[in-house]
Amino acid sequence: MPQRNTKKPQFDSYFKYSGMAFQLFAGIFLGVWGGMKLDEVLHTKPWFTVILSLFGIAAGMYAVLKDFILPNKNKKNNKQ
Repeated sequence: MPQRNTKKPQFDSYFKYSGMAFQLFAGIFLGVWGGMKLDEVLHTKPWFTVILSLFGIAAGMYAVLKDFILPNKNKKNNKQ
């Protein structure tokens, strides 16, 4: 039986890195937006904005670095 070309499409890495960028952006955006809303409701200076934006940056970086450090264990080898 001839072996199939199991080469992944070129767009796989494009979608992977686009998803990582979206995760980072979403973490930062949600932290800043949530902090601004809390500051508005509680009538505080930008303390919650600063704290939650830093938390959003950390959460976004964790999500991105997790994909680099821990490979996806659910992928199977196509050596059948």
